[in-house]
Amino acid sequence: MTTDRHNVIINVIMLLEVIKVVRTQIQLTEQQVAALKARAVAEGVSLAELIRRCIDQALATSLDPGPAERIRRAAAIAGRFRSGTGDLAINHDKYLAEAFDK
Repeated sequence: MTTDRHNVIINVIMLLEVIKVVRTQIQLTEQQVAALKARAVAEGVSLAELIRRCIDQALATSLDPGPAERIRRAAAIAGRFRSGTGDLAINHDKYLAEAFDK
């Protein structure tokens, strides 16, 4: 075994000891597997690594964003819509009550 290959194996073993992974089994369609394999080759990563990255990305954009993401989203839409009402800031409670009464 060459020294470089030996070092790579040792580094992988050390990494696996730091990052605990759990072996799991999933069922994918043939089309999903083909697309994932092609993308893994294009990105130069293993199929398992690509799937982990996809899961991380899906979890990061989950339906329940954290407080920082909620604030960012709220700030992004602030001022983008107009009510057409000039006194909304003053009479917002009145307008809200009217909207609930409808």
